[in-house]
Amino acid sequence: MSASSRSSNLRIILTNCNVIDCINPDPKPQATVIIEDGLILDIQDGGPPRHTSKDRVLDLEGSYLLPGLWDVHIHPEHPNPAGTTVAQLTAAFGQNLQRGMIEAGITAVRSGGAGHFMDVAWRKAFAGPGPAGPRVFACGNFLTTTGGHFLASGHARECDGPYGYAEAIRDQIKHDVDHIKLNLSGGIMGPRWDRHTESFLLPEEIETAFALCSQRNFPVMAHATNPEAVKMAVKLGARSVEHAYVTDEECITSLVNNETWYVPTLSISQLSPNLATTEHEKAYAINKQLAPDLIRRADAAAAEHRNSFQKALSAGVKMALGSDISPMRESALLELGLWVKCGATPWEALQAATKNAAELCGVGTELGTVETGKLADLIVVSENPLLDIENLRKLQLVLKEGQLVADHRV
Repeated sequence: MSASSRSSNLRIILTNCNVIDCINPDPKPQATVIIEDGLILDIQDGGPPRHTSKDRVLDLEGSYLLPGLWDVHIHPEHPNPAGTTVAQLTAAFGQNLQRGMIEAGITAVRSGGAGHFMDVAWRKAFAGPGPAGPRVFACGNFLTTTGGHFLASGHARECDGPYGYAEAIRDQIKHDVDHIKLNLSGGIMGPRWDRHTESFLLPEEIETAFALCSQRNFPVMAHATNPEAVKMAVKLGARSVEHAYVTDEECITSLVNNETWYVPTLSISQLSPNLATTEHEKAYAINKQLAPDLIRRADAAAAEHRNSFQKALSAGVKMALGSDISPMRESALLELGLWVKCGATPWEALQAATKNAAELCGVGTELGTVETGKLADLIVVSENPLLDIENLRKLQLVLKEGQLVADHRV
């Protein structure tokens, strides 16, 4: 967005803060960040900056300023009560996104599937500095086979045969999506015939789908949960592999060699009532009320999923943070906590939710770090998240493109 299209020339000056830029792991103490026309104009060290009477100066009193958080695997909440209309679903999705931004500092999301192109609608509604909702990278429906994954969600489109996939992908493109989501395999959460150990697409289906996405230059977000699916997704050029609950050494090597992104979504297997350990995890597990068979499936997959995550982390696979859960005001925060619990450092987790996430979505030159010239999507927390990732819950301010959209200091 050009500076001339933004709403105000008012400068916002955030002073007396510790800047975690998500490039260097050492915070910049006693810094000042100057924002003009929605962009970070300057980052200064030392004492109070010079300013005019027209500038808005906020003394952050030693708090920590960092990029806004991202969640790069989301869906509208489900299930929904019978009789819920599309208008009601769309409104609820927008409210969920807004609460995530205002209450948790999630300033950007990537959709992994949303029925009725709700994600496209909210991407357009939230474009630019206002209204107060996160940036949305949309995919519309996720594409799966008849009898495929997550059909009860209302976000799936069932496809069969090469032509079925070609038609569906072209229709998604026609509806102005940013990327194509392909479900190559089953999942942990589903009926007995929907299993994460099983792959769904025939060779001619998956090859046609990837070939068309490549031809039209649309990145593929690949739901791939077992070694066969992961290796096929990487081989055919997926932009990202989601979940990868089960991997072998060949999977990890292929992810590294092809520089394919990995979004582990630890929340799917690590938040059952039997595995939840923190106050927030336990509250989520109680509210989620998973059916007993789904709890058993999550528990059975948990150790192998952690192992896949740890192997990828150790090997240097490019990784970004996505939760695959709702509500948005908890999703990224829970996933960040699980990253650390499963072996990542707070710095690795924080980069995954900022710099890496923006790069995955193709906007790393504009967002994801605190740097001069970048869009001022920022949050402020009262204590250092590099010492304890849970400090991200101590949210004080949220800014989107230089506009203050939430102030929790009072």
